[in-house]
Amino acid sequence: MTISAATMQKDVYKEFHGRAYHPEVSEVYANFTSRSGKLSNVADNDKVAFVGLQYFIMSYLIEEWNDFFKMDRAVAVAQHKRILSAMLGYSVDVTYLEKLHDLGYLPLRIKALPEGTLVPYLVPPITIVNTKDGFQWLTNMIETVLSCENWPIQTSATTATAYIKVFKEFAEKTGLDMSFVPFQGHDFSFRGMFGKAAAAMSGFGHLASGLVGTDTITAVLFAEKYYGANVDQELVGCSVDATEHSVTCSWLMEGEIEFFRYLMQQQAPTGILSVVSDTWDFWTLVTDYLPQLKQEIMARDGTLVIRPDSGDPVKILTGYQVHATPFSSAELTLAAANLKARKADAEAFSFDDRIYEVADQDHAPTELMPCEVKGLIECLWDTFGGTVTDKGFKLLDPHIGAIYGDAITLERQRQILQRLMDKGFASKVVLGIGSYSYQYVTRDTHGSAVKATSVVKNGERMAIFKDPKTDTKKKSAKGLLKVERVNGELVVIDNVTEAEEQQGLLQTVFEDGQLVRTTTLAEIRALINSQI
Repeated sequence: MTISAATMQKDVYKEFHGRAYHPEVSEVYANFTSRSGKLSNVADNDKVAFVGLQYFIMSYLIEEWNDFFKMDRAVAVAQHKRILSAMLGYSVDVTYLEKLHDLGYLPLRIKALPEGTLVPYLVPPITIVNTKDGFQWLTNMIETVLSCENWPIQTSATTATAYIKVFKEFAEKTGLDMSFVPFQGHDFSFRGMFGKAAAAMSGFGHLASGLVGTDTITAVLFAEKYYGANVDQELVGCSVDATEHSVTCSWLMEGEIEFFRYLMQQQAPTGILSVVSDTWDFWTLVTDYLPQLKQEIMARDGTLVIRPDSGDPVKILTGYQVHATPFSSAELTLAAANLKARKADAEAFSFDDRIYEVADQDHAPTELMPCEVKGLIECLWDTFGGTVTDKGFKLLDPHIGAIYGDAITLERQRQILQRLMDKGFASKVVLGIGSYSYQYVTRDTHGSAVKATSVVKNGERMAIFKDPKTDTKKKSAKGLLKVERVNGELVVIDNVTEAEEQQGLLQTVFEDGQLVRTTTLAEIRALINSQI
């Protein structure tokens, strides 16, 4: 038997609330707000990228609830009664759901800011209210799923926006062509996400920022289904031919030089080809194999991208920061030189014309090869050369490139780009963004919550609010809300009149079962791009 789960997308305790509201309450008005960046994964963050509401409306409020309304009433409520009665231990009265089924639509009005708006903390991008007396229970019944389906997408979009903002910053500083920026952050998070639905939702947040590099196919499908995207008409998301360690290992006997030749000559003679390069000895590949293959790489119509996948990404790409003063055994022991370098916060030091990595007190310093000190980008420049940007920074030849796809946090992203710039290199490198960045977050990352702020009781409007004495940060707004732009910044004005609530920047997007205002991925990207 076909069943509908739309009525059960909530916390169990909300089953009781329809009876717990004051009998004279006929309307409940609530909002969705990100309250605080105290736990933000983005340093010094002050705004959250509002994205995901249209998906929620289409997938849940329309698709799932339409299934409920299309069914015979008895069938539509039977599973709800069975499950909730079992969980609560008494026979649940589903009369309220039968009345909703008889009505034939969801009597709700949702107002929102345009998706893609960067919204300051404490400013609500969404308000929601029931439009018909007798269904006051509905507003906060959907609180759980509204929160669940919206905070993850906007959190990933906020993270992605932070990445693209930094890529833009360094492109401007070093003279990198800005058209390359959308390709610099690549979504590698699929395998580490909390299921395929989470991968699609988070992956869409990545795409919404304006980044187009992704290996999360489900995010592109999501964009087409819910946000008017079309891969036949626009660049929604893209990737390249690339290898993994299992592929490289299949060439164990023949070796990596033959492997590269096979790929470049027979399988990918044109276009971008990304090859994971640290299956065995990364620095031998960089300093020996690639120079042997230089002529073939430079003759190829496309870019060969070298992909290290282990070690410290900052040092692998940019090398080591060496202590300014060389040491010698005539002055110091190796251990004493190491101690001086460590106290100076250096990563390496020169001792008797050799370079050593600074070690902690429990380990002896390790000698570094010159290529390790230089890092991948400088080594590729030494072999393949390139040009100089109009800002005076070195730009790798277009036949060669680099991507690091593991453990690239926002902090490491900035370190990598800053250190390349300090060494005189443009910021032309691609960085993978994985599930650590996109999933190591919670609803508390931006303090996202749905709270009721107004009710109509016995025909009179009444402002309500929460203000816990034990945690003032959880204080909510009160009454009806209006969002305006003051001196260029979005602000919320609370406790406004009904006439004032109808004004402002919050616009109706859903009313009585219908999506009345739509947006597209292209529009969201354009809006985010205009704010960073």
